[in-house]
Amino acid sequence: MLNYASLMLAAGEQSWAASVLGLVVAAAVGIAAAWFLLQMRLRSQQAAQQAEAERELDRARRQRDELLSKAEVDAQKKLLEMMDRFERETADTRNELKSTERRLTKREDVLDKKLDVLSTKERKIEEGEQQLAAATQQVTAKQTKLDELLTKQRNELLRVSKLTPDEAKALCLKRIEQEVEREAGQLVERILTTAQENAREKARQITIEAIQRYASEHTCETTIATVDVASDDMKGRVIGREGRNIRAFEKTTGVTVIVDDTPGVVSISCFDPVRKEIARLSLERLIKDGRIHPTRIEEIVKDTATEIEEKLVEVGKQAALEANVNGLHKKIIHMLGRLHYRTSYGQNVLRHSIEVAYLSSVMADELRLDGALARRCGLLHDIGKALDHEAEGSHTKIGGEFCKRLGEPPAVINAIAGHHGDIAATHPYTPLVTAADAISASRPGVRRESLERYIKRLEDLEGIATSYDGVAQAYAVEAGREVRVIVDANQVEDRSALKLARDIAKQIEETVTYPGEIKVTVLREVRAVEYAR
Repeated sequence: MLNYASLMLAAGEQSWAASVLGLVVAAAVGIAAAWFLLQMRLRSQQAAQQAEAERELDRARRQRDELLSKAEVDAQKKLLEMMDRFERETADTRNELKSTERRLTKREDVLDKKLDVLSTKERKIEEGEQQLAAATQQVTAKQTKLDELLTKQRNELLRVSKLTPDEAKALCLKRIEQEVEREAGQLVERILTTAQENAREKARQITIEAIQRYASEHTCETTIATVDVASDDMKGRVIGREGRNIRAFEKTTGVTVIVDDTPGVVSISCFDPVRKEIARLSLERLIKDGRIHPTRIEEIVKDTATEIEEKLVEVGKQAALEANVNGLHKKIIHMLGRLHYRTSYGQNVLRHSIEVAYLSSVMADELRLDGALARRCGLLHDIGKALDHEAEGSHTKIGGEFCKRLGEPPAVINAIAGHHGDIAATHPYTPLVTAADAISASRPGVRRESLERYIKRLEDLEGIATSYDGVAQAYAVEAGREVRVIVDANQVEDRSALKLARDIAKQIEETVTYPGEIKVTVLREVRAVEYAR
């Protein structure tokens, strides 16, 4: 049994070993087949990749050949262009060199010709110098002979006349002087006689012709302006509650507003035409706007004053253009504009100045003088009247000094300062301006005799008031029957205001001549303003 079992066990082990061996062999065969198949696939892929690489290589070679051919064509084209450009530049350079060579050749020929001419001139100069030297010798010899003859004749004359050379010279000069004086006296007497015979008639003709050639309107201006008011309700708004609007308006503008029973009219009175015009325009704008209160009044008056200043410049330019006077300083033009609002005995000073300029020009042309300079003298002769309220002295002195500072010619300055005879006339244009001024002022209806004194009194009243410390502004209103003085509240107290009014009134009594009485009103106001934001 044991042997049988051992045999069976041995047989089983052999069978198992055979099975294992078969499995190993089968696995080896499978692996070999798989490896063979893998190798076949790899070779197939390598062949395909190699064929693709060869195709790409062929394509790259074709592109290379195309690029090379194109580059070769471009290079040949550029080479041809460069060769063409080089040939053109070479040809241009060659032409320039030939042209330069021709010019140099011409210059060389010209220089040779000039050298020949210079040589010829040099020979002529040498010959001329030789001739001049010979002529100089001859002249020197003749001069020597002439001096000897003159010396002999002088000695013979001195021997015959028995006079020294100085005595003979003095005697000759004295005789010549006497003859010249006699002839000059006769000439002066003849000229004076002729001038006296013709001067009066000639002056009359020149003056009449100047008057006939100029015609202008003449109207006297007043110190009263009126403003139309639509209704009595608007008059009440102009007056304001308890008169605060009209007081604020009069204080701001320095004029007197007269609101009476005359329907539809409010009157403005002021001796200063500029302030009167500002007040008139401001009141018209306030009435048109409808908002009438102290703050609005101040705004409107300020804006109107600015516009008037601009208008002054424009009026001055127009006056200079009308009088045909150029090159005026801008300050002079501004002062001419102020003359538009200035009157002298009721006559508008600017229109008067333009008229004097024209008349002076006409008379200067007749006398064959400079008409443009005469127009300048005539236009500026009363320029001081625009400044006489700001400086002391007559308007002739003020105007002369003002124009002298601004570089006006001496003839203009002399005409301004001397047309009323304050200084001697040193230029012929001064008497012309004096005559033209008299002609313009003497026309019928041009001036009123009392207006100048009236304005002077009002200016004196304002000047007295503003001469005190602490006075900010002063206005003469009510036709000079009242002086309103506005003081600085920081410098003048209430008690000092009373003393100031009394001092001003006392000085007016001592220095000013006036009819009736003059009221002095000192206004002191403290205004506190704050804004809520």
